[in-house]
Parts: sequence; structure tokens; C-alpha cells
Amino acid sequence: MAKKILVVDDERHIVRLVQVNLERAGYEVATAFDGKEAVGKVKDVNPDLIVCDVMMPYMDGFEVLRTIRADPETRDIPFIMLTAKAQDADIFRGWSSGVDAYLTKPFNPMELLAFVKRIFQALNETPDKRYNLGGDQ
Repeated sequence: MAKKILVVDDERHIVRLVQVNLERAGYEVATAFDGKEAVGKVKDVNPDLIVCDVMMPYMDGFEVLRTIRADPETRDIPFIMLTAKAQDADIFRGWSSGVDAYLTKPFNPMELLAFVKRIFQALNETPDKRYNLGGDQ
């Protein structure tokens, strides 16, 4: 059965780009276009991983991450931040907030796929633990 990934971004062309690349790689993809919608979909979709922007209406990506991490049922879902916020302080905030990967826009879809695969591989090797998989930022 294909792994489910929730892609969250208020820019529809980014969502579509990520969706197409993930689906080509064999993943099932659900989408949301703001933070509030994302939080609602997490319970419905039960994703295996979330790819989320930071700057969005209603709830930003950090609020989405905090909400997901605060719920015992969803706190272990791997979370990739995909954002234009590329300053060192933003990247540090992402890592210290508990993301599993932090990628900045513009991004290479193959790099995103590599992070997704590494996260799932790490979970398969150690299913009882969460890993932060750092990249070259």
C-alpha cells in the first residue's frame, strides 16, 4: 500500500508540482491550501508524512506543526517544512521546532523526494523512534 503524504501550501502551483512528483514516485497525495485546512485533514487523511509551507493564511506552518505535535495521535507524523523563509533564524526555528527536514524555495523536486525516501527508510529501520534528517541548508 502506498504511503500517504499531505502537501500543504497556499500557492496552488507549488502544491501541484509537489503532488505530481510524489505521485510519480508512487506516493498517494492529499492536499490542503492553508494551515487550518491542513490540521482538519490530518485526522481525516491520516498521512504518513506532511510537507508544509510556513507562510499561509489562517495558521502558519509553525502553528500547524505545533498543533500536530501537541496531539498524541499525530505527534509522530514526519514533517517536512518547504518554505521561502531561508534566513538562518528561520531555518534554526524550523529545526528547533521539530521538523524532520527543512527545504527552502526555490527547491529541486528530486531533493524533496530524497528527503521523503530517507525519512521513510529511517522509520522502517527504527519504527519506534523519530529522526531529524538534516540536509545542507
